[in-house]
Amino acid sequence: MSPYIAFLIAAIVLAITPGPGIAYVVARAVSGGRREGLASCLGTAIGGLFHVLAAALGMSLLIAESALAFSIVKYVGAAYLVFLGLRMLLRQDQTAPEVNVPSQGAGRAFREGTLVETLNVKTALFFLAFLPQFVVASQPIIAQLVAMGAVCVFLNTAVDVVAVYAVDRLLQAKASHVERSRAKTKARGRMVT
Repeated sequence: MSPYIAFLIAAIVLAITPGPGIAYVVARAVSGGRREGLASCLGTAIGGLFHVLAAALGMSLLIAESALAFSIVKYVGAAYLVFLGLRMLLRQDQTAPEVNVPSQGAGRAFREGTLVETLNVKTALFFLAFLPQFVVASQPIIAQLVAMGAVCVFLNTAVDVVAVYAVDRLLQAKASHVERSRAKTKARGRMVT
């Protein structure tokens, strides 16, 4: 299998796996509506791209210093990914973390989304561990890392956007149901009097 196809399959699986990022944008959508949810998606995407560029530049500097050092990072990264997978499989508490985010406007949602993702050390470690696993040594490495990282960010953002629209639709359906129930109760009250 081509390393790029393997990468795409792994990136899709990772994008659709629920995590703290999706919990954050869903919480934003619940508290501030679709606009805040989408703004936070854009913010987390910008923060993710920061990590992609940092990983690509860091890896390129490492390769310039030593091919052996890059290989060590690649194998340590693979071990880290296995560790994360095992920890997720063996974790006793399978409940999603509860994220309570007050509504504060789309601009703030964007800024906080960017900051939250940019300062997320786990994202940095993940990109440093994940992306090098699919690098083809005979191709320009920085270009590969940036392209693969951008694909990861795009896929994650697409899943986040779908989640925001799903939450928005559910909230609208719930509001419509509540309104219909109130109207029925009100109509019954008029019939009794």
